[in-house]
Amino acid sequence: MGDSAVSKWAAGASYGPVLSQTDLYLLNTELQLHPILHGTDPGFHLIFNLVTGSTGGFNNEARDRDIPFTAKDEPATLPRVTDLIIITELSPWCTIVHNDRGVTTGDVCGTIWKEYTENYITEAEFSSLPARLQEQVKRVAQNNQASGGWPGAMYYNTPQPNRYKRVDWLRDKIYFEGLTKKDHYTSSRLGFKAPNIFVMNLAS
Repeated sequence: MGDSAVSKWAAGASYGPVLSQTDLYLLNTELQLHPILHGTDPGFHLIFNLVTGSTGGFNNEARDRDIPFTAKDEPATLPRVTDLIIITELSPWCTIVHNDRGVTTGDVCGTIWKEYTENYITEAEFSSLPARLQEQVKRVAQNNQASGGWPGAMYYNTPQPNRYKRVDWLRDKIYFEGLTKKDHYTSSRLGFKAPNIFVMNLAS
């Protein structure tokens, strides 16, 4: 990133006020998304694995070496907001990222990871899947568990019936690709749109 971009997104509290959900609706302010979360930062491509929670990245000019994710404390949006709402076309859940001091890029990754690894798919949700996809979720759950993706994986050989984590629902699409605005999809899914609702793209 160039110097101007660095200073613009630098971590710290030297910004305007943090906007609440109410402020956003009243002002109808467009939010600018951090380039790393948008997938448009020329110097850093985020690699975030939703199974393990690991974050890192690479530079397109030097793909042979990993770069640490040092922008975790930088604001996720400008202006800063207390809440971001994240949905994806690949799952039925809605993730709310909250930080009274303003949501950071690290908050986004940490909250998404916890949302998908600490919550289980309900029986009703699992039953809504076609049989073929149910079998895929079961296989993925066993693989995620065997590879240590689940806390306590060493204590259990196979998942309990219908005890599958939300991340298993994603099957092979476990890598964060970026956030984008899709107001038409957001409205059809949630019944409304707002400046702080983003759609998460995932890749295998």
